[in-house]
Amino acid sequence: MVNLKEKKILIVDDEPDIRIMIEKFLRKEGYFRIFTADDCTSALSFFKTDTPDIVILDVMLPDGDGFSLLSSIRQFSDLPVLFLSARGEDEDRLLGLGLGADDYIVKPFLPRELILRLMAILKRVYTSPVKEQLSVFQLGNRTINLESAIVQSNREQKEFPLTAKEHAILVKLYENKGKIVTSDALCQAAWGDDSYGYENTLMVHIRRIREKIELDPSKPIHLLTVRGLGYKLLLNERD
Repeated sequence: MVNLKEKKILIVDDEPDIRIMIEKFLRKEGYFRIFTADDCTSALSFFKTDTPDIVILDVMLPDGDGFSLLSSIRQFSDLPVLFLSARGEDEDRLLGLGLGADDYIVKPFLPRELILRLMAILKRVYTSPVKEQLSVFQLGNRTINLESAIVQSNREQKEFPLTAKEHAILVKLYENKGKIVTSDALCQAAWGDDSYGYENTLMVHIRRIREKIELDPSKPIHLLTVRGLGYKLLLNERD
């Protein structure tokens, strides 16, 4: 059984008080493999010698921003990321989530809320079982492997990793293939009990999934929008 308290947590924030506070609350909850960085450079340097299991990432950093740092991380890792930022505009939140972050919390925040969201991400990513029948299926020239969270383009011989949120959404759609899955149900699958208000964010993740599974994402034939209701996954056009 996976012990989530043993997971390595990297905190990237240029405010010492924030780093100390987060680490204090994490240790109080039993987490002990905690590392910190105060800018993009030191965060990327950490990856050269070690690999965290999750990153708590500030947006405003002295030598760049968290968005560009996440883009750099995504070039070599699909680990879960939780944004922590004073920038609470919808555009920033959607940008962060669209880049593949698992959650976005706006400062000032309740430490307990941060811990609960962090625990929820770790639980989803590292303990959620994948049913055997969900292993592999075909969508046109794409092979979707839900066990490894990889989409492979058989024509181009390319692989597209699924983020934790994309994987949860696609699993839910596959479990109900050929049927309409409401937006609420998909949000629940991806964000759990904290899913209220994530409809717009869901649209971002749906678009990212289409970019990976559809031959032409602008004209999807497998992941269809059912206006006013939700989405439907078709394994072939006649489903």
